[in-house]
Amino acid sequence: MKKSALLYTVLVIAPLGLVSCNSGAYGGGGANITKPPSGLTERVLASQSASTPTAPPSLVIVNGFNDTVGRGAISAGSSPTLLETSPERATLLAFDSATNRVEVVSTTKETTTGSIQLPGPTTSIAVPQSGVGYAAVPTAPLNGSSPGAVVEMNLTAGGITATIGVPNAQTVISNSSASQLLVFSNDSDAVTIVSPLLLNTGSPVTVTVPGFDRPVYGIYSGSIAYILNCGAECGGTQASVQILNLATTPPTAGALVPVDGATIGFLNGPVLYVAGNSPANSLCTGQTTAAKTCGRLDTVDLGSMTVTSRAVITDGYHDRIDMGLNSQLFIGAHTCTNVGNVNNVTGEVRGCLSIYNVNNLSVVIPPDNGDVTGLQSFTTRYVEYVAEGGNLRVYDTITDVLLDTDFISTGTIVITGVITDVKAVDFF
Repeated sequence: MKKSALLYTVLVIAPLGLVSCNSGAYGGGGANITKPPSGLTERVLASQSASTPTAPPSLVIVNGFNDTVGRGAISAGSSPTLLETSPERATLLAFDSATNRVEVVSTTKETTTGSIQLPGPTTSIAVPQSGVGYAAVPTAPLNGSSPGAVVEMNLTAGGITATIGVPNAQTVISNSSASQLLVFSNDSDAVTIVSPLLLNTGSPVTVTVPGFDRPVYGIYSGSIAYILNCGAECGGTQASVQILNLATTPPTAGALVPVDGATIGFLNGPVLYVAGNSPANSLCTGQTTAAKTCGRLDTVDLGSMTVTSRAVITDGYHDRIDMGLNSQLFIGAHTCTNVGNVNNVTGEVRGCLSIYNVNNLSVVIPPDNGDVTGLQSFTTRYVEYVAEGGNLRVYDTITDVLLDTDFISTGTIVITGVITDVKAVDFF
């Protein structure tokens, strides 16, 4: 990959009301689908979590075909941040960090259909089906036990249908059938398995599986799950990828392969890409940078459970990862070492984004500042949307350069708020 200078853009929003445009159809194969009010058929929603002089916080509607702001916006609380979509993308959940409410959004109607009050803040939501969602709430109060729970939300009728106690629950991940959840608590050496279908049956809803090392994330693959042990980075001993055998009764911890760091991963066939930090191996070897420490990306062959390659990436806590077209792996972190200033470029500029070329094993650290809080790839375009430092960037995955796309057009207002997350709601 060639390292190219960034061409900076600013995301804008038109202060227009939703315009009805229900005639016509869109979709592959000539599907007869009514257009949404915005009139767009390839939409991306970006959570804009702070007010501007002319627009309140909202979900900005972006035209994913040509990277321009669409008509109108969707109200989603006073500070929408984290976004999650249902599998068919007809429903989107937006977490309002100011009120700890989850706003339920119909993407076909482009409007909020309800909201659900959580018992505390969350940084992890799973939506395995259109009518049900789960949120990990580490501070949820429970009578007679330590705080922390996974709450089950009814997205159709609204409200919380169950509160399942898991002390300090930080992250929740669902299998594809919504019959099982993996729940991670960052101060534990165990994985909690939740079976929502057992609610109100008298059988135990949760099973705690020991034998891990500060597990923080997991990836389902049939009857097993690959668990990411954070290890030393999270106060444990050794970062690793470890098998959780879900076919046994009870489920058991299995074989593991040590890695440099493991807080987020991306499964690509028989290969798992794992990012994290190694307190014992944090040098920025091979990079010319003012940063004193760097993170690591390990490539794990799951057939042999061995590490086949390693790469140096930014530091920070890695919790965002996505594969764009042309085999470009985007890895995002927060609280990383920021170098320079994008508004006064006189030397190195560096933030929390790393781009790894799977084909030639090279790494680009784009000259942009800030935490990476959202990533979105596409199946028909060689671009990646990146929410970094409160801005929405558009990267070309062929040349690794930010697209020279002018978001500013007549009658629009530059967003001075913060773009936190980004999700495509149409299949493209």
